[in-house]
Amino acid sequence: MNKLIVSLSPHVHGGDSVKKNMYGVLIALLPAFLVSLLFFGLGALLVTLVSVVSCVFFEWAICTFIMKKETCTITDGSAIITGVLLAFNVPSNLPLWIVVIGALFAIGVVKLSFGGLGCNLFNPALAARAFLLLSFPVQMTTWPLVGQYTALVDVETGATPLGIMAGVLNGAPGASLSQLPSAMQLFMGQCGGCLGEVSALALLIGLGYMLWKKIITWHIPVSILVTVFVFSGIMWLVNSDLYADPLTHLLSGGLLLGAIFMATDYVTSPMNHRGMLVYGVCIGLLTVVIRLFGAYPEGMSFAILIMNAFTPLINTYIKPKRFGEVAKKK
Repeated sequence: MNKLIVSLSPHVHGGDSVKKNMYGVLIALLPAFLVSLLFFGLGALLVTLVSVVSCVFFEWAICTFIMKKETCTITDGSAIITGVLLAFNVPSNLPLWIVVIGALFAIGVVKLSFGGLGCNLFNPALAARAFLLLSFPVQMTTWPLVGQYTALVDVETGATPLGIMAGVLNGAPGASLSQLPSAMQLFMGQCGGCLGEVSALALLIGLGYMLWKKIITWHIPVSILVTVFVFSGIMWLVNSDLYADPLTHLLSGGLLLGAIFMATDYVTSPMNHRGMLVYGVCIGLLTVVIRLFGAYPEGMSFAILIMNAFTPLINTYIKPKRFGEVAKKK
């Protein structure tokens, strides 16, 4: 029988660190970033660059001049990831001054006001996206079509797959599910949307890398995707003329981006595997409910933020068995 042996120090270090895992996530985000450059060109590059530089600058400035910290956490990669994820959650033609406001909200309000890395209740990038969506709804819902390599102005815009689904659900004239891109187009990224969410292939490559490097576990992303597939599949079977098929739901919008890179955030997600499964199932259910019955076409961001708020409760009531604990006899 295998035994867990606890001994005095020295112990062998596992090799994990905050910095190592953060830069591992950045490597996993690289395929999606390259695809965004391919489809959206200079606009994607400028938005991402401004977002990252702004997040790093605000973290340094607030830590140095407001919080008066002797050491700053800008080198651990967390601010860079926040900047990249914020950029991935906005259109590639978003005015840069709005990107800067989003970065200030993410770092100054959501992250550092709670105490910094490891203390924030909500995912900073998602909270910033929600703030920008409420503050600048027109700019945040104007989607450039793929294949335009100009900067931030004079681009042709169009409806996203989720916008088409919402039009059908709301009875918009001429709206039909037949207007949706094919599954292969969604998989490769040949559709409009936020600059980092359009290619399912690139995001799945990132998922494979993080699972290989054991940066995350499968519990949260798989539970989200399976729940969305099952719930949306049931609705599709009920009325296929009104509700899109489950594969389209999986490949559309920010579902994969959120399930892989934001719902799995160490700070704002549950600590044990059972809690992760509950967390993921709830996110999946909320996402489909908001998409099908809510006023906003995309439900992933709001679903994650809602469950971020429930994470402390999940951690309280779903705990692993304590080491050495003897099961109570009935």
